[in-house]
Amino acid sequence: MAQPDDVLDDDNYPAYTMGRAAEIVGASQDFLRRLDEAKLIIPFRSAGGHRRYSRYQLRLAARAREMVDHGTALEAACRIIILEDQLEEALQQNRNHQRRQSGAA
Repeated sequence: MAQPDDVLDDDNYPAYTMGRAAEIVGASQDFLRRLDEAKLIIPFRSAGGHRRYSRYQLRLAARAREMVDHGTALEAACRIIILEDQLEEALQQNRNHQRRQSGAA
């Protein structure tokens, strides 16, 4: 079982209920459901089937809300965020690969 300190430091731990997540993000619960439908955020489910969100997911939701507030369509905002995250991951992998290559030379 996870220790309390591990859970507190884990950005992926599903600590927030839908109501609390919506409050933190400054959006409606329906907005969070729509992010799920758009496949940006797939919430964890409690044993009772209730949606639970992590801090990482809340950051994604906040990015989407900000973009939508500035006039971007929800589906477009979700796609942009997904692509930005994929790009950042690819860039990080490239940096790691370059470090390994320079260390092997």
